Amino acid sequence: MSKMLQSFSPESDGYQFMWIILVVFMIGLGFSVERCLYIMVKSAKGRKDFLAKFGTHISAQRYDEALSYANATKLPIARVMAAIVAARNGGRETMSAACDAVFLTEAPRLTRYISIIQVMASISTLLGLMGTIYGLIYTFDAVANKPAAERAKALSDGIAIAMGTTLLGLLSAVPLLVIVGLLNMNSERLIQEMEEKGLKIINSLA
Repeated sequence: MSKMLQSFSPESDGYQFMWIILVVFMIGLGFSVERCLYIMVKSAKGRKDFLAKFGTHISAQRYDEALSYANATKLPIARVMAAIVAARNGGRETMSAACDAVFLTEAPRLTRYISIIQVMASISTLLGLMGTIYGLIYTFDAVANKPAAERAKALSDGIAIAMGTTLLGLLSAVPLLVIVGLLNMNSERLIQEMEEKGLKIINSLA
């Protein structure tokens, strides 16, 4: 660990790769935090309670109360439900059109920026690979051109550059890819739920 920390020092060859990988990781982490808060907290917390209370209003044919309750709830699925109930007097086609219009707005909000996190993970891996190649070039150059007395240290430095950048690239990429998988799973579940519940409400009101 101490050797890796030393690799960030300007006195160490290849330190540029270490700092660039770290910056890329921080960018990916920033988007990850924002997406986790939006998808797993803002878009999901209280979802079951909302559906239960909203369903109670619909079952009792208290449509105005259901609409007010949905409009007061800041969840993507609540916006879909509100659009359907507001268009209930226009028939199935009108409700479906209203549902689709809101769905096309809310679904991209759930999936946006996830691809950026994946790109940051890929860039981290490629930068680690670039650092590895740079370290190998440094090593071969040492073998060919350094005096015998300096060769051992130059070889050690070259290998340290190659291994350090590879390790940091993987340490950056792997967590970001895990986060991408979790975000994709949760966003797809919310999108499918909006489709399913929206269709059920349309069928009940048609």
